Amino acid sequence: MSFKLTVLGSGSALPTSEKFPTAHVLNVHERFFLIDCGEGTQIQLRRYRISIAKIKHIFISHLHGDHFYGLIGLISTRNLLGIKSDLHIYAHSEIKRLLDPQINFMKGELGYNILFHPLNFKAAQVIFSDKKVEVTSFPLRHSIPVCGFLFQEKQALPNLRKDMIEQLDIPIRDRQSIKEGGGFTDSDGHFYEHLELTIPPVTSRSYAYCTDTTPFEPALEFITGASILYHEATFQSDMEEWAAKTFHSTAQQAGMIARRAGVKQLLIGHFSNRYDSDESFLDEARREFKETYLAREGKTYRIEENRSS
Repeated sequence: MSFKLTVLGSGSALPTSEKFPTAHVLNVHERFFLIDCGEGTQIQLRRYRISIAKIKHIFISHLHGDHFYGLIGLISTRNLLGIKSDLHIYAHSEIKRLLDPQINFMKGELGYNILFHPLNFKAAQVIFSDKKVEVTSFPLRHSIPVCGFLFQEKQALPNLRKDMIEQLDIPIRDRQSIKEGGGFTDSDGHFYEHLELTIPPVTSRSYAYCTDTTPFEPALEFITGASILYHEATFQSDMEEWAAKTFHSTAQQAGMIARRAGVKQLLIGHFSNRYDSDESFLDEARREFKETYLAREGKTYRIEENRSS
C-alpha cells in the first residue's frame, strides 16, 4: 500500500523564480494530505499531476504567509472544478478570521463545506484518525505559535499462514481472533500459539514534519524513529546566531536532530535564498546524519513496506 511524499515547494519566506514556498503532499493508502499551502501550491499540484479533488485535508503549521497564502486560490479552484466533498483545514484558530471575508465573498457560489479544526500550540493532540492513519500535532518553537505534524500509519494485523489454515482446517469464524492475538485448538485438542499461525505484519511507516522551528528538545518525543523526517534548514552554520534570533535551524542542527531521533531518512528544505547552492546545505547536514536528502520540488519520496521481525 502506498506511503509516499511529494514535495511541491521548498523555498523560504522570500519568493524566488527557482523555488515555490513550502507545501508537501503525503499519500497514505490513497488518502492525500496537504501539509502547508504556500502561494502557488495549486499550480504545483497541477504541474505534478496530483488531483485537487483528492485534497480533502490541509494542515497549516503556522500563520506566516509563505505557509498559507495559497489557500484561498486552492479553495476557489476547488469550487470552479465542481468538487463537492468537505474540505478540512487544521490550523491556528485565527485562520478562520483571515479566510472568512474571502470565503463569504464567494458564499453564494461555494458548493462545498469548509470545516476548520483549531490546533493546540501548547500540547500534542491527535487531530485526525481513521482505519489506516493517525495524525498528531505537536508544538515547535518559532517567533509565532507553530505545530509540527506526525503522520503514523496504523499497525496492520498479522496475516494467517496459508499452510496452517489448510493443515488445521481453521474455520473462518476463528481467523479474526487469531489475527488479534489468539491461538487455536485443533480437533485433537492440541493448542497452537498465535505466533505459530501467523506471519508478522509489515512495520508501520511514519512521516514527521517540522517547520519553522529552532531545534526543540520536546519534539524528539514525536519524531523519534520516523521513516522520514522533514526538518527545516533555513540557514547554514555560518549564520547559526542569526538562525537562533529568528527561531530557525541550520542544516547542521537538522542533521543533529535526525541523528538523535534515530530516524531512517532526513529531508531538509526551507532554504534561505541568500545561498547560491542547495548542495552546501546537504554537505553540512550529512556531516551529522548520512541519510540526508534535499527536498526537491516535484520529487516523490517513497517509503516501502517492510515485514516486522
